[in-house]
Amino acid sequence: MQLVASQVPGATDNLSPEEARDLDELVPIRDFKKGTVLLEAGQVATESYYCIKGCVHLYYNVDGNERTTAFYTEGQSIASLKSFLNQVPADHYLACVEDCTLAVWAYAAEKELYRRHPRLESFCRITVENDFGNAQDALASFITKTPEQRYLDLMTARPELLQRVPQYLLASYLGVTPESLSRIRKRIVGKAASM
Repeated sequence: MQLVASQVPGATDNLSPEEARDLDELVPIRDFKKGTVLLEAGQVATESYYCIKGCVHLYYNVDGNERTTAFYTEGQSIASLKSFLNQVPADHYLACVEDCTLAVWAYAAEKELYRRHPRLESFCRITVENDFGNAQDALASFITKTPEQRYLDLMTARPELLQRVPQYLLASYLGVTPESLSRIRKRIVGKAASM
């Protein structure tokens, strides 16, 4: 059995032996195949995740079309926060873009972990606050920048996604069609070649 504390970079530096033991007891590591849907719209999220390996995307179904709003890769938390925290149905999907290895935080196990070790709740709160700030930045970028600017930002901030994620999902994430994404890429390559 893989242990969570040993899979999370720096975790053993910050955890007491008891916290590491209980984390390993209550938060299993599981493998998921590419294409696995972790959460469907209408379901209540009873689990959240920490990505050890792989890529997961969050998307909405809008008139039969997938609209990706986030990609989660190694070292990132994955959650349908409103659904998980309030135990209400989600309005989006979480699905594996690649084969994934994820630490699985069940709702009841998380509450038990916090009961045993209240200090862990503040660590998780800080993580959620950081994630929320990143989500605010992503939303602001989507509203204020052109698709080409968003693609350039993606090239700088998360270049690995350009190789790991299918083009149609990248296009959805950028808010364009796959054909428009192809044109954006050609323009960028053309500008780079003329310099």
